[in-house]
Amino acid sequence: MVKYSSQNPIITPEAVPPLGKNFRVIGSFNPGVTLFEGKPLLLVRVAERAESGERGTVHVPVADNGKIKLLSFDTSDERYDFSDVRTIRGKNRNYLTSMSLFMVATSEDGEHFTLHPERCLIPDGEYEKFGVEDPRITFIDGVYYITYSAISDCGICTVLARTSDFVNFEKMGNILHPDNKDAVLFPEKINGKYNMIHRPSTSAFAYPEMWIAESDNLTYWGNHRRIMTVRQSGWDSARIGVSSTPMRVEDGWLVLYHGADENDRYCLGAVLLDSERPDMVLARTVSPIMEPINAYEQKGFLSNVVFACGCIRSGDMLRVYYGAADKYVCLAEISVSQILKQLKEGK
Repeated sequence: MVKYSSQNPIITPEAVPPLGKNFRVIGSFNPGVTLFEGKPLLLVRVAERAESGERGTVHVPVADNGKIKLLSFDTSDERYDFSDVRTIRGKNRNYLTSMSLFMVATSEDGEHFTLHPERCLIPDGEYEKFGVEDPRITFIDGVYYITYSAISDCGICTVLARTSDFVNFEKMGNILHPDNKDAVLFPEKINGKYNMIHRPSTSAFAYPEMWIAESDNLTYWGNHRRIMTVRQSGWDSARIGVSSTPMRVEDGWLVLYHGADENDRYCLGAVLLDSERPDMVLARTVSPIMEPINAYEQKGFLSNVVFACGCIRSGDMLRVYYGAADKYVCLAEISVSQILKQLKEGK
């Protein structure tokens, strides 16, 4: 069902120039995906870590007034937990050991990409202190709208930005309060309203699951409803979130989504939503349509991860550009009709 590119990984951290001599790129992954001027364009998440060069010291990059400053931590400081290489956990505040930014990559053939080293949508302001992550792109009425996660000590917010050329970007501000992520816009209005799938993440009672909201103006969102829950066992039992811009098919809206189990193993599935009632699930794959079976998906910064933020449809074929092991950008092709068949048969 899945055809993997022979060029995988198609973008590696080693191909990305770091911010400066004291930084190291540890991941290029989870790209937003669109067609721009008829050709594939990726908005790649680039994760960078500041190298301290000193044993027992960890540097944390933090955005401050348009610049990046470094905070230093002594690993012998018992006030903090350094057991997870991704985070430093304190009693009242946590920090990320790396910072993510976005970089544009373009291609003539959809498989070989040119990286444009200028970072875009640079973290700025109090809501983006720790970086920006996992962009998703939707083209609406001649404008490219980008939803992404903004990370800070305020929590994880969802920001909306827009561009017409992927050179100049306008940040339109927070559209969802913390903690919320994995948001994507539908490419057209439904019953006169904009719609957005999103994923609230903080609850004393519920799991991180997929919700939908609607808006008159893309800025103020309401009528939030849960559309999908985790399943109590299997590949999507711990958390789920949207992976692709919804695509119109004959029977409704086809959406790819990611799911993880209790071991943080991430796979991709698909769901079919009603054409006029996108909060209504018509069918959902029981088994994953993609799972981490290749070496570059099974070992990396976070092992056993297949995580997509978008795809490009051409006829019956989906080109899925995805993050592998939180380290690489990879490419796979999947037949739309095969996905719909799997949905119809309940597999």
